[in-house]
Amino acid sequence: MQVDGPACGTAATGSDHDGAGGFTPGTSAPDAAHLPIGMFDSGVGGLTVLKALRTRMPCEDILYLGDTARLPYGTKSAETITRYAVQAASKLVQRRIKLLVVACNTATSVALDALRAANPGLPVVGVVQPGAQAACRASRRGSIAVIATESTIRGRAYHKAIHSMRPDAQIIGQPCPLFVPLAEEGWVDGRIVEDIAARYLDPIFSPASGSDTPETPDCLVLGCTHFPLLARAIRNVIGPEPVIVDSAATTALAVQAELQAAGLVRPIRTGPGGNECGEARFLTTDDVPRFARTGGLFLGTAIAPDEVELVDL
Repeated sequence: MQVDGPACGTAATGSDHDGAGGFTPGTSAPDAAHLPIGMFDSGVGGLTVLKALRTRMPCEDILYLGDTARLPYGTKSAETITRYAVQAASKLVQRRIKLLVVACNTATSVALDALRAANPGLPVVGVVQPGAQAACRASRRGSIAVIATESTIRGRAYHKAIHSMRPDAQIIGQPCPLFVPLAEEGWVDGRIVEDIAARYLDPIFSPASGSDTPETPDCLVLGCTHFPLLARAIRNVIGPEPVIVDSAATTALAVQAELQAAGLVRPIRTGPGGNECGEARFLTTDDVPRFARTGGLFLGTAIAPDEVELVDL
């Protein structure tokens, strides 16, 4: 699939990466610049990050893996999530990549250190730190709610990241485990979705009179890459005031900064029709037609089944 979008923008700082440069071992920097960016998620939710990347860096090739056979990651143990994440990353590294994007909040919060240890020299960018930075900028009062999978909330990754920048922030974490299967099914709006969202969010944004719930948050972080598809239903439940933050755009900025710092930005390619855009390729561990069908909702562009390769981890 051809990656469309405007010319690449300027870099920004902030990622779940320790700043060490590098790329697929054994490759010189000029050659490595032509390698694709590798991304993985438990399913198709990470395609929201791919969409932001293709908008900001249209010249880059992207290789995306959705581990749909084993989703959701968010209800599993830390040990299992780490094993799955390392296996997914290994599949991408085998195809030769120059940077790894952990386009899954759960895997970022649980397995980031293990992924770096398993892939020394390869830049690894997660989605938590960019999302936390965006929330800190967006919240006027420092009253922030985070909705995510059970594992992400349990690990308090967003709490730690936000408090590192705003120690006085008041954070409420709410697991929303049903949001992932709803998004994967393409059920993203309507009465049923809003009723489920209200069960999760009303205690935070519409507390009962006399409750001891802290101040109503002025910022809501979508701490799972599946959740942006439900943004309209979520907005209908929480009302117009709270700022809704998802980490896709800020993660794209962080990836661009990493590539520029390491000298790994792909040179602009020109063809008979002008500048040529990069290619997006897709891997999945189960049900190619479903990945193509649901993935198109997240990407905002149709994905043909023949553009998706079935792989085994």
